[in-house]
Amino acid sequence: MPVRSLSSSVLRWPDRAAVDGAVRACAAHLAADHPELLRVGYFGSYARNDWGVGSDLDVVVIVASADEPFHTRAASWDTTALPVPTDLLVYTRDEWDRLDRRGRFYTTLMREAVWVWGEK
Repeated sequence: MPVRSLSSSVLRWPDRAAVDGAVRACAAHLAADHPELLRVGYFGSYARNDWGVGSDLDVVVIVASADEPFHTRAASWDTTALPVPTDLLVYTRDEWDRLDRRGRFYTTLMREAVWVWGEK
């Protein structure tokens, strides 16, 4: 998490390299806990390298299948080891394949995504 120096009020936020390393390590641990895991990536300000103090991490996970509905699925994935607040989106392979390939969200995600684990 962010660290405040003892002699300063300046808040230091983890940089992209630190966050990237943490996402890669977290993905490996998630894969051990979730055999259905197919792919992990991040997008948004850390992927674009325009993050700043207070930036969160946007992570997308693709799984083979899931029993939980999309809106509650992320709750069963532990991302507390990541050094910044994280928004996690967990899609099944079928949901991912059905995303609108011409839609703004999909095109932005695919342009920015840094895939750190799984099938290419």
